[in-house]
Amino acid sequence: MIEPGPQDVLLVIDVQNGFVPGGALPVTGGDEVVPLINRLAGRFQHVVLTQDWHTPGHVSFASSHPGKKPFETIALPYGTQVLWPDHCVQGTADASLHPGLDIPHAELIIRKGYRKAIDSYSAFYEADGKTPTGLTGYLKERGLTRAFLVGLATDFCVAWSALDARKGGFEATVIEDATRGIDVGGSLGKAWQDMTGAGVKRVTSAALER
Repeated sequence: MIEPGPQDVLLVIDVQNGFVPGGALPVTGGDEVVPLINRLAGRFQHVVLTQDWHTPGHVSFASSHPGKKPFETIALPYGTQVLWPDHCVQGTADASLHPGLDIPHAELIIRKGYRKAIDSYSAFYEADGKTPTGLTGYLKERGLTRAFLVGLATDFCVAWSALDARKGGFEATVIEDATRGIDVGGSLGKAWQDMTGAGVKRVTSAALER
C-alpha cells in the first residue's frame, strides 16, 4: 500500500473533452478514467492539472500542412512531429476539462501547447525538450519530490511528463489503470519501454486505494 504524503503530487494529465469519446482526438476509453482519477485525487494533498491549449492553426495540426493527413509525420526543427486533427483549441469546449472531473482542491493548472510553432506533450517541457513550462521550479520550490501520473494519453503526454519528471530529479510513478493510450504505430509499447528504462515506476490504483 502506498500512502501519499506531503511531498507527493498527483499530476492529472489532459483530462479534457478533446481526448474522450466525442472529442476531436478521442482516446478509446478516455472517459472511463475520470471517476477513478477523482477517487485517487482525494488521497493526495497536492494535485496539479494540465490542459492542452493550442492556438488556431497550430503547427501540430494536419490541417496546417497542405496535403497531409492526421497521424502522418513531418520533420520540424525540433524533431519528428506526429500530425493531429485540430484539437483542444484555446477557448473551445473541446479544450475544456472533462465536466466529470471533480478535484476542487487542485492547486495549479499548467496550460501547454500554446506556442504556435512547437508542440507540447510534457507537463514540464515543450516538445523541443528545452522550453520549460515552469512546473519543475514550482514543484521544487514547494518541496514536492514524488510525482504520480494519471490521465491521457499514456503513450504521449503521460509518458513524456513521466520521463521529464525523472530528468528533473523527481521520483515518478504512473498509475496504469488511471490512464489510457492511443497506440499509434506501437507507441504504447515504446512508451512503457522508455519509461521503465528511465526508472519510472508502474503501479495500479489498488496500490493507493484503501
